[in-house]
Amino acid sequence: MGELYKISSIDWKPSPVLALATSVDGLRVAAARQDGSLEIWLVSPGSIGWHCQLTIHGDADKRVSSLVWCTGALNDEACGRLFSSHIDGSVTKWDLFHLKQTTVLDTDGVSIWKMAVTLPKRDVINSETKNNHVGNGFVSKFHDSDEHDENSESDEDSDSTDTMKQSVIEYPRVAIAYDDGCVRIYAISDTDDFMYVKSLPRVKGRVLSVTWSADANHIFSGSSDGLIRCWDVISGHEVYRITAGLGGLGSGHDLCIWSLLSLRSGALVSADSSGSVQFWDSQHGTLLQAHSLHKGDVNALAAAPGHDRVFSAGSDGQVILYKLSSQSASSDGVNSPIMMKKWIYVQGVRAHTHDVWALTVAVPITQEDALPDERVKRARREEKPVEFSYHKWAHLGVPMLISAGDDTKLFAYPVKEFTKFSPHDICPAPQRTPIQLVLNTAFNQSSMLLVQSSHGLDVHLLQLRNVHTAGGRAKTEMLARVKSKASQKIICSTISNSGTLFAYSDHLKPNLFELKRSEGGKVTWSVSKRKLPSRLPFAHSMIFTHDSSWLIVAGHDRRIYVVDVRSSELVHTFTPCRDLQDEKLPPTEPPITRLFSSSDKQWLAAVNCFGDIYVFNLEILRTPITVLALLQHWFISRLDGASVTAGGFPPQNSNVMIITTSSNQVYAFDIEAKELGEWSKRHTYVLPRRYQEFPGEVIGLSFPPSSTSSSAVVYSSRNESQACKIASIPLTPIPKYGLVAFTTYGFRTGVDSTVWAMCLIDFGLPVEQDDNDMLNIQDPRAKSSQNLSVKRKIKHKNFNVLPLENPVLFLAYMSKNSFFMIDKPWLEVVKSLEAPPVHRHIFGT
Repeated sequence: MGELYKISSIDWKPSPVLALATSVDGLRVAAARQDGSLEIWLVSPGSIGWHCQLTIHGDADKRVSSLVWCTGALNDEACGRLFSSHIDGSVTKWDLFHLKQTTVLDTDGVSIWKMAVTLPKRDVINSETKNNHVGNGFVSKFHDSDEHDENSESDEDSDSTDTMKQSVIEYPRVAIAYDDGCVRIYAISDTDDFMYVKSLPRVKGRVLSVTWSADANHIFSGSSDGLIRCWDVISGHEVYRITAGLGGLGSGHDLCIWSLLSLRSGALVSADSSGSVQFWDSQHGTLLQAHSLHKGDVNALAAAPGHDRVFSAGSDGQVILYKLSSQSASSDGVNSPIMMKKWIYVQGVRAHTHDVWALTVAVPITQEDALPDERVKRARREEKPVEFSYHKWAHLGVPMLISAGDDTKLFAYPVKEFTKFSPHDICPAPQRTPIQLVLNTAFNQSSMLLVQSSHGLDVHLLQLRNVHTAGGRAKTEMLARVKSKASQKIICSTISNSGTLFAYSDHLKPNLFELKRSEGGKVTWSVSKRKLPSRLPFAHSMIFTHDSSWLIVAGHDRRIYVVDVRSSELVHTFTPCRDLQDEKLPPTEPPITRLFSSSDKQWLAAVNCFGDIYVFNLEILRTPITVLALLQHWFISRLDGASVTAGGFPPQNSNVMIITTSSNQVYAFDIEAKELGEWSKRHTYVLPRRYQEFPGEVIGLSFPPSSTSSSAVVYSSRNESQACKIASIPLTPIPKYGLVAFTTYGFRTGVDSTVWAMCLIDFGLPVEQDDNDMLNIQDPRAKSSQNLSVKRKIKHKNFNVLPLENPVLFLAYMSKNSFFMIDKPWLEVVKSLEAPPVHRHIFGT
């Protein structure tokens, strides 16, 4: 029987989300957080398949005020280019291939509150000829991107009409709202240059919001004086102004227009600090409808792809739906009734506990067709072409609304069935604390934890004495704390199996430390810095080999460095490549964000940010070699277009690599033979529905320390709304490289309730299909999802489901029959957030 030891004392403080934006192709959502990091989320229909594909650690001192995507050069990715504005008055581009942030418009000292993008004329025409993309794609995406909030910037007046027309034809244009009352227009070149076009006349107060009309001939701006202005783009003249306070609850100069949204129907929507959402006739500036339903500032607006539904969100935590409805109005009694269209309130949902800052609408992929030569037999190809695009064979699904804010969460709602389904928590454990456990260290065989925070590392001694019951609480003792130099943000970290060495990398360089213990009556711990080669770049990932002799660094320059920690010398530099060409060629592959190594120090697996895997033979480094190209043993193209979520080499058989993906697939590879293992050939593409369809994804993998054991634990961070206990788990020996895996699984217990669980996977046993499982149950007593106790009696020899409790930060084997878990009740995390769960005044107003 297995024992589980838990602690919940580890600090976990995720950062609020400030802005959201949907990519040009509608399949990805960018989320900017207050700590400077940016996340790229792959969108999915319903509750299954949401995945954070990329995280870029940006500058924490550059607070994001808005995000926009725009089209680019012809060879750019379909998702487009991503830009952010900042409170310091600068604009930066986020490079999704190199994972870096670059300034493209320098600050002149005036804050930026909002940006809005419109397409060049030719792209508008092209996008309107693409079936479903007329409503769901490019045009509406740009008009729906007014979903954020913060400060702004400025400049002086106009430029020539000829220059303006030139940029209209050739480039996307961006309108930027500044804190000094000015709106500037720039054209974005294919080389990401922001080319100044003109400035609109300065107004009194701050310009807080901006959007383009559907035909891109007008710009609407909202300011802190309570006025909405319509501008002619070509002439730069003001066409009319609207006093927003006349329709809502606010009035005068204390009314702030936080968000504007222009609809294809000709309606203009405004959101303000009085809690009002108002619909205007954009041609004449007259009021159509006003709704004052929010109990605080309305910070964000978004529209459905068809522009017949509008959503608002604000400081009361609510997301409210308004719908365009046709109503009959009585005439004189002689003629038939006149049909009038009105924007009516439908329903509000409060999923967030704090202010909601951002809304966006995205169109997810519902499925990916088999490749042309895979339709009969679903065997993986050796590799997919370099120009492989995930949405090339994909179908567009139903639109999804995403909201985010101060509670650090992201929630998703079906746009067309907003009133029928409860919001889905797509980010149940935002910004999980990176944690690593090492067992049987050089310090009396004790176990140690390395806990990474934004600006430091903590080394803990794990104490399990006097804890003998399953579910018991373990204790930790702080041994050392290391802070980054000049409060640089830490990107990655690692600790050696011996416990004597640990390392981290910030945006400057990697750093290596040695932990020592002295016993002169009283035990004291000390940390000293070790030397590393001077030319090492900062890293996206790093690990020690199993014997603690080498530190392997995945540099931001897309190379992998092997360092001998004893001599501080560089052993070798790998250049990951797709075709196994000479390593001396410049790197062309995306950055490496995950590293796994085998316990016998033979294999190194490196995973790039998009899910491709490169396997290197480290054993050759220990012998004289002449052909360096042989060091890369194998290239594995991304598995069914999915990202890698966890992986590793089991100690029992170092020739086997286990990989889990964001599409809820499990792969077992035979590394020596360069092929899928026998288990994967038989079962990977026919896994039971009870595993494939659970909401959530695997985020971690651990193997037992014993080389005679044949198990692994895989886990997810999903939370639950019902209390469950971890079941004791019998561990069974498995032939060959059979592994036992665990992952969380969820099924609905009603509109507002979800139960989450682990799934037991035995790679050495047959895979049972779903004739009698939890998703296709025949037992009438178990059809009711509330009857969990009945369902737990329906056991499977493989892919068995066991419940979990609380969001999980970390889960690993302690021994062959015991586990260690770090979890955290979400309520404790909420209490630690800086922002109170009530309306608060927006910075700078």
